[in-house]
Amino acid sequence: MNVRPEVEAIKDILVQWRRDFHQYPELGFKEHRTASVIAETLISFGLSPKTGVGKTGVTADLKFGKGPTIALRADMDALPIQETSGLPFSSKHDGVMHACGHDGHMAMLLGAAKILSQMDHTLSGSIRFIFQPAEEGGGGAQYMIQDGCLEGVDEIYGIHVWNYQPLGEVGVKEGPVLAAADLFDIIIEGVGGHGATPQGTVDAVVVAAHLIQALQTIVSRNTNPLQSTVITVGKIKGGHNFNIIADKVYLAGTTRAYTKENRSMIRRRMEEVIDGVSRSFGAKITFNYKKGYPPTINYAEPVRNVLKAAQDVVDSGAGEPYLSMGGEDFSYYLQKIPGCFFFVGSAPDGQNQFSTPHHCSHFNMDEKALSVGTSIYLNLVENILG
Repeated sequence: MNVRPEVEAIKDILVQWRRDFHQYPELGFKEHRTASVIAETLISFGLSPKTGVGKTGVTADLKFGKGPTIALRADMDALPIQETSGLPFSSKHDGVMHACGHDGHMAMLLGAAKILSQMDHTLSGSIRFIFQPAEEGGGGAQYMIQDGCLEGVDEIYGIHVWNYQPLGEVGVKEGPVLAAADLFDIIIEGVGGHGATPQGTVDAVVVAAHLIQALQTIVSRNTNPLQSTVITVGKIKGGHNFNIIADKVYLAGTTRAYTKENRSMIRRRMEEVIDGVSRSFGAKITFNYKKGYPPTINYAEPVRNVLKAAQDVVDSGAGEPYLSMGGEDFSYYLQKIPGCFFFVGSAPDGQNQFSTPHHCSHFNMDEKALSVGTSIYLNLVENILG
């Protein structure tokens, strides 16, 4: 790897920032301490940050004269998870944890801001540093956009540390890299009764079992095998006792798709399957479907910019990412302007890619990835504005 020397000089500071954020995680739209620390740090660089953007977000501009404006974005929020990592810098906030790497994202962007603000440049253009709240389900990007974070911006870039790839690898590709992430809940209402006399009842548990199985056929039989989709029933709740036939069951889950056609197809087929199961068993089924984040779709030219910047850091380690059906509200930025969302390998040293997955209670990362990401940001800025 070819970490830039100015990044190597502040690698310990990057780690300190990341660990501080990790110890004091905050949930979406509650990132008050986090935003305050970021703003104060940006001020120490000589920048003039705006706070309260998108509720609790922070932005700052660095201008080098006439030219294009590029935005670099980091998300700030943590997850409602009780940390079990045992790290010496574990979360001090009960039931809240940086379990996805947002602490690292903020450290990398602060590192880029520090170096860029203190270097002599022959650059032409501007950089907007965007620290965004509430990526984890709150759609913070939409609030940032409403508050004008993209005004005057030509392109936007974002990094995600990625424990599904080892240190020294960077994943980037044109087109969809993360899926549309929608939510649903289903209420099944039957007719309860005694477990020993099922006649005359409509067993909501049996209906739920059939429905869950039937919904899976949408993926296996209605989706082109070359196009990935997911339907997950992640929660089921119902019943009263071992000898009582349930009169109501509640299901909740998520759907994922890379294309708008499959996204629409899944919803339509779910409605049809639910209607069929309802008629078959004589149960009343209520279906509520909520659209979440759209798919994250990268633009061609920004992808080439990232690939060039990354190859100078990781040589042959820049290539196709380990793709996921996860969702990202960076997608809202990409609906407005060109840009690229890419992945920096961060699997802890000596562990396989699934030992510490994102959103788990023992999540950790290889902190050397912070220097990799910061170096790529610097290369990216210099290549585009240089």
